[in-house]
Amino acid sequence: MSLAARPVLRSFRHRNYRLFFGGQLVSLIGTWMQSVAQGWLVLTLTNSPLDLGIVAAVQFVPVLLLGLFGGVIADAFPKKPTLLAVQVAMMLLAFVLAALTLTGIVQVWMIVVLALLLGCANAVDMPVRQAFVIEMVGREDVANAVALNSAMFNMARIAGPAIAGVTIAAIGIGAAFVVNGLSFVAVIAALVAMRDDELRNVTLGPVPHSVREVADTLADGLRYVRRTPVVLLAVVVVGVVSTAGMNFGVIFPAYARDVLGQGAAGYGLLMSSLGVGSVVAALALAVRGRATPWAIVGGAVLTGLAEVAMAPTRAYGLALLLGFAVGLGAVSMAANANSTIQLAVPDGLRGRVIGVYTTVFVGSTPIGGLLTGAVASVLGVATAIGIGGAISAVAGVAGALWLRSIRERERARPPAATAASDGGV
Repeated sequence: MSLAARPVLRSFRHRNYRLFFGGQLVSLIGTWMQSVAQGWLVLTLTNSPLDLGIVAAVQFVPVLLLGLFGGVIADAFPKKPTLLAVQVAMMLLAFVLAALTLTGIVQVWMIVVLALLLGCANAVDMPVRQAFVIEMVGREDVANAVALNSAMFNMARIAGPAIAGVTIAAIGIGAAFVVNGLSFVAVIAALVAMRDDELRNVTLGPVPHSVREVADTLADGLRYVRRTPVVLLAVVVVGVVSTAGMNFGVIFPAYARDVLGQGAAGYGLLMSSLGVGSVVAALALAVRGRATPWAIVGGAVLTGLAEVAMAPTRAYGLALLLGFAVGLGAVSMAANANSTIQLAVPDGLRGRVIGVYTTVFVGSTPIGGLLTGAVASVLGVATAIGIGGAISAVAGVAGALWLRSIRERERARPPAATAASDGGV
């Protein structure tokens, strides 16, 4: 049996998706290297967890403010050329940060400006990239492709931080930024090599030409989320947990150094432990081939409990095991939420609804990063992790009660109405 024929890899039978997967994997390794290196650079320059939170907030504020507009772009414009333009812009930003760091003139305000620009690019990239998946593989393989995307993202999370830690220790922080810039070549080449005639035809929405039309277009996506219980559940639970318990780039550099007594290499390995758990969760969804909302709330509970246990931990080996559990829970939650939304949403609204999801998921980082950094500065790093974990666990339990209520209402309705309410998920 060929690899592409195996259930876990069935999306690989699509040539365009194979190109996409390979290019994104290389690029994401570079992205994770930059994430680790940037956090270590800020900590080296300022020695302040709050400054880490500020940089993280600035990077993701554009997603919070512009993510919904990114969804409008995803529905109104061809996705492949849009992705190409965004990837080129992100590559240039990486090389600018590398040059500033290697020349020794980098200052925190420069990092803040570049983070803000990168956030603007991400506000467009994320909804467009996620909405592009169904054009590469079709509805029949979209759940599998979303799971493989999550596995790819987290394979990069394993490799990127570990490589970054070694690179920083052996060569310097600037080298990690150079590698990230070069890694964009892979995804740009993959997009150029795709065959347009093998992409699924998806009807694009109208291009809004006025402020009123933009507002009406955004409102359509928001109304769909509000009126579709399982989609609203996924957005709310993921939003709370990502705000309270997924500020890894803010809290883990200080946790590794100040609580666990580790250097850059130890910090990189701690981040990689999250990636190992995340890959396991993503592959489990790929094998199952079907998203379940129960995994959204269960993942939230696991993430929260693992962080509560991590807070008082001083043993590095135990911290790595708990990091694995955090990654397992977080991606079980997020990947099942993404797949549930992809399958529930009609083509004409997919970009806007995913824009809502990515705005909440990633855009919550500015709020969570600032709050977590402030709590860590006042009460200590371990306390900040414990509080975030407790909030995440409570969100998961509340989500489970909400989901049970949704299912009870569905059982009380005719089957046709139930299928229409949750997209058949």
